[in-house]
Amino acid sequence: MGASTERGLYALFLLNVGLQIFDGTATYVGLRAGFGEANPLLAHTMSALGPLSTLLVAKLVALGCLLWVWQLRRARLATAAFVLTAVVYATCSLAPWSAALAQASLL
Repeated sequence: MGASTERGLYALFLLNVGLQIFDGTATYVGLRAGFGEANPLLAHTMSALGPLSTLLVAKLVALGCLLWVWQLRRARLATAAFVLTAVVYATCSLAPWSAALAQASLL
């Protein structure tokens, strides 16, 4: 693996870490502002553990998965995994939470 490929993968890894941090923070702020959680698994877990505990566990698991893919970065699908994850979080978290929180004047 070349140095430029390694740097590109590292940039994708950091982008995904940033998206996870944004998602957890925006979700918490959004919940406090009265928005609901769209993920039924998280919504159910939040009713049992509370929003902060649920989000911390979910984001730690997500970050652990990102670290696992980083360890497997020489695998053929590692780049695709990072790109797909970033696209999903940008589409399903960054865009909607940014719009909702901006509309609610919380950003």
